[in-house]
Amino acid sequence: MTSVIQSPYSSEQIAAWLRGLLTIAWADGNFDAQEQQLITSITQEELDPGVNWDSLEVIAPEELAAVLGKGTAVAENFLRTAVMVAIADGTYSPSEDEVLQQLCDALELQQDVLASLRHTLEDKEQVASTVIPQAPPPDALAPMRDWLDGLDIQDPRVARFLCKMIPSQCPFERDVTLFGRKIVHIPPLCKINPLYEQMVGLRFRALSYLADECGEDVSPYI
Repeated sequence: MTSVIQSPYSSEQIAAWLRGLLTIAWADGNFDAQEQQLITSITQEELDPGVNWDSLEVIAPEELAAVLGKGTAVAENFLRTAVMVAIADGTYSPSEDEVLQQLCDALELQQDVLASLRHTLEDKEQVASTVIPQAPPPDALAPMRDWLDGLDIQDPRVARFLCKMIPSQCPFERDVTLFGRKIVHIPPLCKINPLYEQMVGLRFRALSYLADECGEDVSPYI
């Protein structure tokens, strides 16, 4: 069922929003086929079927701010989804942090939440090891948890994005092999992503919005 809820966002804002998420996805230099397929699906099937994926390019912070505005609710909601793209795989890299900081500065949004997120920064040597990194103290991420809870879901496309981007259950642990030899062990993401439960809560809110406010069938996301 297609939603008839009127979006508070313009087509220009959605296009800039998508390019901003693409910019974050490419930030760590590891935009693999699975990640590309996911964002392509979200773009073409959920957010804006009229957008040509091949025409999407990274966006400069200044251009994004010109479209979304500085210090606006739209800008802040975008940044929340950008943070979720950055941490969806369970790691937060220095390159992702740098891009998010640039976007945050251009959008003239508060700095505290990104400062708390830096407690989760992964060391490159740690990522390559089989050791599960220790999570930061819960209170260190309190500002980020409160901030993510403030995501105002008013657009079905944003709600669908959340439902697709956030897995419905903790992904299974797995080994990455090369030429028949194990090179890295990846534990369940719920164990290495200290904001996993927060993201699951946001996913539930998005599902509730689609079902209760938009009257959509949410079974494909369950």
